Amino acid sequence: MEEGRKDVIMPASKKGGSWLKYVSLCVLVVQNAAMVLTTRYSRTVPGDMFIATTAVVSAEFMKLATCLVVLGFEHRMGLFGVLWQHLFVQCVDCLKLAVPALLYTAQNNLLYVAIGNLDAAVFQVTYQLKILTTALFSVVILRKSLVRLQWLSLLILFAGVSIVQVQQHQQHTNQSQSQSSPSNAQNPLVGLAAVVVGCLFSGFAGVYFEKILKGTQASIWLRNVQLGLFGTILGLIGMVMKDGAVVADKGFFFGYSPLVWGVIAQQAFGGLLVAVVVKYADNILKGFATSIAIMLSCIASIFLFDFHLTSKFTTGAGLVILAVYLYGRPSKVASSTSSGSKQSAESKS
Repeated sequence: MEEGRKDVIMPASKKGGSWLKYVSLCVLVVQNAAMVLTTRYSRTVPGDMFIATTAVVSAEFMKLATCLVVLGFEHRMGLFGVLWQHLFVQCVDCLKLAVPALLYTAQNNLLYVAIGNLDAAVFQVTYQLKILTTALFSVVILRKSLVRLQWLSLLILFAGVSIVQVQQHQQHTNQSQSQSSPSNAQNPLVGLAAVVVGCLFSGFAGVYFEKILKGTQASIWLRNVQLGLFGTILGLIGMVMKDGAVVADKGFFFGYSPLVWGVIAQQAFGGLLVAVVVKYADNILKGFATSIAIMLSCIASIFLFDFHLTSKFTTGAGLVILAVYLYGRPSKVASSTSSGSKQSAESKS
């Protein structure tokens, strides 16, 4: 669920062939849709419920271990020297990663709350607010400029999410009134609050992390090791504070099943996976993948969670899909213009 955390945007490969773009599209769609659907299903399936804070810690540890392995291949026998230098000798620089690590850890815990209180399709649509928060923090912190079409897309995005949330609230109210003791334990307001705060944390942390990466000579994998280390430690602290007594009584891996491990693995490797496939995908393709994932989540929710499509939800989701497409389009146009200008300059020289 922590999309964007490990995403290092790289230029699309011109030699990779069109088939790599289609592979990238499929991977992005599956990653976006499966993460939400499997997480939601894991919170509704009968049986012992796993402790969400332990799942966050497990995912952080997986990320840390993976990045250490990659860093080990990069430095081989000098790995311990590199870690000592960047974790202890340059401890002040390392501590900068504690800020995004704290925010990401809080975000992941909040998103478990959100997915437990919102339908999968509603969560998938609402979670696109991270585009809005990331854009706003990029303007404020990184001094990035947005074109008019992108500002328009952010307004459309907000409108679409608002419509979906109004529909969700009305549906929940109707269900509560029709049942003397509602069996549905969802609370849409709690879910919405969790998503909004999670998106704010995600947007700020992502932009903060990007700023650190741009001002350092350290590799992305080393920075991810620092981030994962703080994330694991902070996740453990949060687990003890929130569920310490429960974990002590039932055990860290209480309620874990192959499905839960799958959710944790997706959370751990999702961002890293996206970072790799984005090499062959541009912003338009990413937006297209997000749009397909939203539609798949809606369709799957009908069969898995007895979700009912309404005209308001369809309208809101449609606006969000349109906003995602429009937001990525200016980057594509700018990239094409820049590429064309560069080729023209080279031909004249």
